[in-house]
Amino acid sequence: MRKYLSTISFSISILIFVSCGWAQSAARIAGSTSTEMKLPATPEVRKITPPKLDQAYLGKEILCERPMRHGSPQLSVEKIGDQVVAHDYGHGGSGWTLAPGSAEYVNQLFVTSPYASDLKKDSPITIVGAGVIGLFTAYDLVQRGYTNITIMADRFENLTSHNAGGLLAPVSMDNDPKMQAVIEKIGLDAYRFYAQVAKGTHPDFKKGAVIVPSYFDNREESGLEPYVGKVMQPAKEVVLDFGTGTTRKMVAYDDGIFMDTAVMMTSLTDYLKPRVKFVQKKVNQFKDIDSHFVINCAGLGAGALNSDKAVVPVQGHLIMLKDQKPQDLQYMILVYFGEAKTKSGLKVKRSFYQFPKHLPGTGVNDVGVVGGTFIEGATWDMPNQEEFAIMMEGARKFYGLTK
Repeated sequence: MRKYLSTISFSISILIFVSCGWAQSAARIAGSTSTEMKLPATPEVRKITPPKLDQAYLGKEILCERPMRHGSPQLSVEKIGDQVVAHDYGHGGSGWTLAPGSAEYVNQLFVTSPYASDLKKDSPITIVGAGVIGLFTAYDLVQRGYTNITIMADRFENLTSHNAGGLLAPVSMDNDPKMQAVIEKIGLDAYRFYAQVAKGTHPDFKKGAVIVPSYFDNREESGLEPYVGKVMQPAKEVVLDFGTGTTRKMVAYDDGIFMDTAVMMTSLTDYLKPRVKFVQKKVNQFKDIDSHFVINCAGLGAGALNSDKAVVPVQGHLIMLKDQKPQDLQYMILVYFGEAKTKSGLKVKRSFYQFPKHLPGTGVNDVGVVGGTFIEGATWDMPNQEEFAIMMEGARKFYGLTK
């Protein structure tokens, strides 16, 4: 169980002061010309208002299944029978983080593949899957000038992509080090896309992404260090004061990006409806599709469709908040609590996160989502319902709302 620092020990401060003072004196006595040691700058203290987490302020409980692929997402093009099939699936909890860049990367592989030498701008292309990867794949193809695109899926609403939290950070992935450079490039491209949306400079989307401070225990666990110096500023050492008698020493990325996932899904769908066909149909095998050109973005279903045993579900628990003050929750936090076992015997990686998520059609004050869990191998018939209560207890303790 990770330990959190809520106060800076007075005795340790005195020890550091005395030690530094001794070292400076020794240097002067020795006639040293080196720069004197300086005490580290005091971290900035930020006052953060916790969300209201009493039972009356808890809304919809959400259970979702992230499609993770061991060894990194499947980003490739192949010939299967008479069809040219591109694959873009297995992103785990990083589907939203990587989606725009991943779609662009796989589409480039697809349109330049020797297998697709007969691909024309009006050739029929079928995208399997209507989640965030499928929608961004269609969007990118439209931008490239392709005009005969069909999105085929068994359903279009209440998908994992709608329910996802929305922090731009690579989480719940299992990447082969050989793929890391590709994943980082995809992530950088995605960050640039969402930053345009957040700043209001994107030509097609004006809502669905917001720049807000993002807080983590340390830089390593954020997963964002590869972005620093390229698209993000360095993290800062800060102390969060929740006004409850509890403080937390954390690192802050002030240019973190929150994707309001349900809002962005609506924006993508609205953009695509006049430009592509949406067909509700469950695809059990590629032969079910008439198109010569297919892009497999079916998430968990992509594994079965492609006979890919490396794809596994990673279950997550989230709770929407209600009757909050939206202005108080314009920040994101992600911390990991450690690993344990569920009642069903599966390994669970427990965490706490809070994002300013808002579901379309809900009240203006129904803002915020609290999560979450990462349970590899858990399926819909194994909901692990007790994790909701465990998760909320961890959230309350983190903010100092319970002792």
